[in-house]
Amino acid sequence: MLKSLALELLQISEQAAIASFPFIGSGDKNGADGAATTVMRDGLNVLPIDAKVVIGEGELDEAPMLHINELLGRGGIPVDIAVDPIEGTVLTVNNQSNALTTLALAPRGTLLHAPDMYMEKLAVGPKGKEAVDINLSIETNLHNLSIALNKDVRELNVAIQNRPRHESLIHRVRMCGAKVQLFDEGDVTYAIATAMEHTGIDLFIGTGGAPEGVVAAVGLKCLGGNMQGKLKPISDDQVNRCLMMGITDVDTTLEHDDLVSGDDCIFVGTGITDSIIMRGVKLDKEAVYQTESLLLSSYDQHSRIIQASYAKGAVHSLSLTSS
Repeated sequence: MLKSLALELLQISEQAAIASFPFIGSGDKNGADGAATTVMRDGLNVLPIDAKVVIGEGELDEAPMLHINELLGRGGIPVDIAVDPIEGTVLTVNNQSNALTTLALAPRGTLLHAPDMYMEKLAVGPKGKEAVDINLSIETNLHNLSIALNKDVRELNVAIQNRPRHESLIHRVRMCGAKVQLFDEGDVTYAIATAMEHTGIDLFIGTGGAPEGVVAAVGLKCLGGNMQGKLKPISDDQVNRCLMMGITDVDTTLEHDDLVSGDDCIFVGTGITDSIIMRGVKLDKEAVYQTESLLLSSYDQHSRIIQASYAKGAVHSLSLTSS
C-alpha cells in the first residue's frame, strides 16, 4: 500500500518548497524550477520504489524538469509519478499567491501517460460529481450543480483561469448569475479546492495544462471528487505524440478513471506562497523554516494540513489538521 510512503513523500515536498524559497520574487524561473527539481529527484531516488515519471513538467517552456519516462527510486514498489516541482513558477518568482510543490503517486500503469499539452478540464467535489459533465453546456451544469449542492445558482462560485480563451465562458457563467473566481495560475490548487468546502469553490472549469490535470485528478480521487478532461492538441506533432503514448483517440472524453485508474494513490503539495488551501514557506527570526502541506490519501479520503519546521536539517512536526 502506498500509504507507507506518505511521510517520505511529505518531507520531499517540504524540502522542495524550502529550496524554492530563495527564488520568491527573484524573477528567475529556471533557477526556481532547477532548485525544486533537484531536491525532488534526489529525494525520490532514495525511496524503495521502482518509479516511472508519466507526467513531468517543462516541455512547453523548456524549464528544468523531471522528464517523462525518467526512472527514479532504488527499487521496490512499482509506481507511476505525476509531478510538478513548482506548480506556479511565475507566481513564485513574482511573489504572487497560489504557488506550491506537487507530487502524486499511484501504482504502475494507473496514471494517464500524456504529453505536455492543453486539456479542457472540469472538476467538482463529492456532492456534485453526479450532477455535472464536461459534455454538457455550462448553463446545464450550473443548473444541475445548484440542485445537487442545494444552492441557488447565484451562490455558486466557479473557478476559471483568467485567460482570453475563457472570455466567452466567463461571460456565460456570469449571465447565469453564478460568481466567477478568476485566477492567473494554479490549476491544481483550484481543481482540488472544489472538494474542500472551506475554500468556497464549487466548480473548476476551463482549458489548461494536461500535466496539471492528471496531478489534480489524483488529489480529487483521494477526496472523492471528480475530474474529466479532453486533450486539445494544437498541431500534428502533438497528435502524433499522443498516439506514441498510447492515446489512440485524442478527441475522447477522459473520465476520472482514465486519468487515474487505480484507487490506491497519494497526493502531497507544500505551499511556496500563500494560497486558498495553505500557507507558503515562512522564515522566522530564529532562521527556522515553517512549512504547511496538504497530504491526501485515497486510503481514507481525508485531507490533512501538516505544519512543520526545519532548522539545521532537522524536521519537527508542529501540528496536523484533518477533515
